[in-house]
Amino acid sequence: MDMSGAATAIHALRDNIQKVFIGNLEAVDRLICALLARGHVLIEDVPGVGKTVLATALAKSISGRFSRIQLTPDMLPGDVLGVSIYDRDTGEFQFKQGPIFTNILLADEINRTTPRTQSALLESMNEATVSVDGRVFELDRPFMVVATQNPYEFEGTYMLPENQLDRFLMQIALGYPTPENEAQVIELRPAEKPLHSIESVLDTERVVQLQNLVDEVRLERSLVEYIIAIAGVTRTHDEIQVGLSPRGTLALAQAARATAILNGREYCIPEDITSNALSVGAHRVISKAYMHAGDSKVSRQVLEQILATVPAPV
Repeated sequence: MDMSGAATAIHALRDNIQKVFIGNLEAVDRLICALLARGHVLIEDVPGVGKTVLATALAKSISGRFSRIQLTPDMLPGDVLGVSIYDRDTGEFQFKQGPIFTNILLADEINRTTPRTQSALLESMNEATVSVDGRVFELDRPFMVVATQNPYEFEGTYMLPENQLDRFLMQIALGYPTPENEAQVIELRPAEKPLHSIESVLDTERVVQLQNLVDEVRLERSLVEYIIAIAGVTRTHDEIQVGLSPRGTLALAQAARATAILNGREYCIPEDITSNALSVGAHRVISKAYMHAGDSKVSRQVLEQILATVPAPV
């Protein structure tokens, strides 16, 4: 696939999602960016702002397998991964695949389930494999987890551990719609008929081609050093307990490459990095205020200060 074909495919995907998700076009582009970068997305916001509609619209726009799991406190790892069932006819155990064997997995309200079940997703998100009963199963490509969560201050939620958060390429928030967009939502009622009738505009083969195209985007050495400089400051900053990890710098570089493709370029520019730094880094960087008081806003504020002080390459 060349850049012209990529632009056409991305435009069709974006338009298809916007048929049912009204407002916050930046969130739509972030979600597409994560798909192209082979990443996973955590959508955090208050209930009722369209998290599930956005995730489902993406899944339905791709002609692949789609699974949705509603995560609850009583859910077990086997409910996600699958279980081995004894077959009396053969006298052997047969593995029954769980909902994780899909292309797009919508993990709804991921922070309402227990850490044990949350951890069942780690291997799949990191390596695209599932290990059960001593056997390793490879997941189909593309594979993407789109998880939604309510703010952790809400009742009945479990805070996601740091190693779980680190598996998400980016974390995004939707916010409340504008009055004009909210009027459209009331008139369209996208969670009803429009969402159920949305058709796919891409198949899985084209999605994989787009992902491969992202790998070919040029990231100059000066931009690599810029990413490392940003990460280095987070690791020594007085207000930060845990800085950006090497996995975080890899994620920022891949998100920058995907953003270049979204903007019709075969090369990265500094803005591709700065525009993704908060979405990719804020949930990975742990501030001292967060350790003591659970204040996650400080991480974003410190990252914003770092971006303003670390000089970008010309």
